[in-house]
Parts: sequence; structure tokens; C-alpha cells
Amino acid sequence: MDRTAEFEAERPRLTGLAAKVLGDRTEAEDVVQQAWLRLERTEAEIDSLPAWLTTVTTRLCLDRLKARSPLLVDDLAEHESGIAEVTAGSHPEDPADHVALADAVGVALHVVLDRLTPSERVAFVLHDSFGFEFATIASVLDTSPAAARKLASRARAKVAQPAPQDALADWEVVDAFMAAAREGDFERLLAMLAPDAVVRADEAAVLAGTPSRIDGRDAVAQFFNGAAHAALAVYVGDRPASAWYDRGEAKVVFDFTLREGRVEQITFRAAPETLAEVVRRRGADRR
Repeated sequence: MDRTAEFEAERPRLTGLAAKVLGDRTEAEDVVQQAWLRLERTEAEIDSLPAWLTTVTTRLCLDRLKARSPLLVDDLAEHESGIAEVTAGSHPEDPADHVALADAVGVALHVVLDRLTPSERVAFVLHDSFGFEFATIASVLDTSPAAARKLASRARAKVAQPAPQDALADWEVVDAFMAAAREGDFERLLAMLAPDAVVRADEAAVLAGTPSRIDGRDAVAQFFNGAAHAALAVYVGDRPASAWYDRGEAKVVFDFTLREGRVEQITFRAAPETLAEVVRRRGADRR
């Protein structure tokens, strides 16, 4: 099998790994494409292409995480993460042999992951979600297996016992739901919806083309799955929400009713008085 064919066979696995580490499938696809470009340029002999690609992809993810959070410095595994030419000889095992052992345990995990240092996040995801041995993780992070184990343990403690400040803010729930909708993450949508979740709409929204009602968690998740690509984060008054924009103007607001961190109701609103209250936001900050 030539390198192109072998890479394409590995692409779904690499994209899944990168998406779990980064929390963003579009960014994950970009990282995997970067890995392909590095593969095209290398002239090194590669004994195990899956192992090489796993290391390159993970280190590219680590660079992305560090760029997002430059102030989060990991005192256990601080290192320069430029991509080295990796061969199977530098790995005690082939990471491609691993299978996923765990999946996301709810939307809160995605928020807590953003609060981990980049190295903690990589160690936790590679070990707890994909079953990588610490020797392999250590080679990716340029640290020792003992340090890699401690990074994963520290991350696991933060995820399992989040501090009070780790409780999801309403805007985090709204944004996580909309991200899951755009990414087509059906299971995450289900996890975020209350069992009796419903969708309702005002008259103006129905005239704009939204459904007037959708009942039940499964039906709501199916409606949003893979949708809402033109929706942007907004406030409606003081409530965090999302809105469908067309030519720079909000046309329909997705107004969320939340209960204990889950989505209980989404109301489509397009009445002029509601649209007049819409303000763009980035996270919790008004724009």
C-alpha cells in the first residue's frame, strides 16, 4: 500500500483523535491535513506509519492548545513541541493498536477540558479516551512516563471533581449545544437535552420557516443534528442565546430555557421587538 492510500485509511482515526483532543471537528480536520503535508515532505524511512501519524497529529494538536492558552504552563512537561521525525523505533508500542475505551461523559467534560493545561488535556484524552500507555504519551509530550501519568491523574481529578467555579454557566451550555449541532454530534446533543425537551416558535418565526413545535429529546436532537451553521452567539436582553444571521442581520433567535445545566426548551423567536434586543457576544462578553 502506498503512503497516500495508507494515510487515507488512517484519516478517520486521526480525525477522531484530534477532535477529542481539540474539541472541534473542523479544527481537527485541519490538523490532520497538516499531518498529511508533513508526511508528503518527509524523506525519512518510517517503520510504522500509524505510529508516526499519531505522534505528528497529537503534537500538532498540542501546539494548537498552547496557542489557545499561552498562560497555561505545565511545570511537569514544559517543552518545545516542534514535530520531530518519528519512527516506530522511538515508540514502545504501536498506538494504532489501541481502541477507544471511553467517550465524553457529558457536556461538562468539554468545558473542564478547556480549563486543563495543554499537556494535562493531551495526557488525559490519550489515556482515558483512547487507552494509550504512558510510555507512548511520554514520547509525544517529550517527558517521562511517570510525569505523563501524573498529568493524566491531575486532569482526571479536575474532571471527576470539578471545583464550584467549573459549574457550567448558561452561556457555556448554549454554546456547547450549538457546537454539537454544527458538528453533528448526536450523542452529545442527547446528553445536553432534558428528557422532556421541546422546541416552540412564535408566529414570526413560523412565518420565517421554522417548525412551530417539536416534542421530545430525540426529535429535538434529530432536528439540530448537523444544523445551525449560520447561527452566532448572542444575548437577548440578559439571556445567552444563539441567532440565525442573514447578510449581517439577526433573523431568528434560538432562545434557550435551561434547567440544571440541560436544555429544557428552545423557542424560535423572530418578532421585531425580540430581534431589537439581540447583541452579539463572544463567550460571556458582549461584542
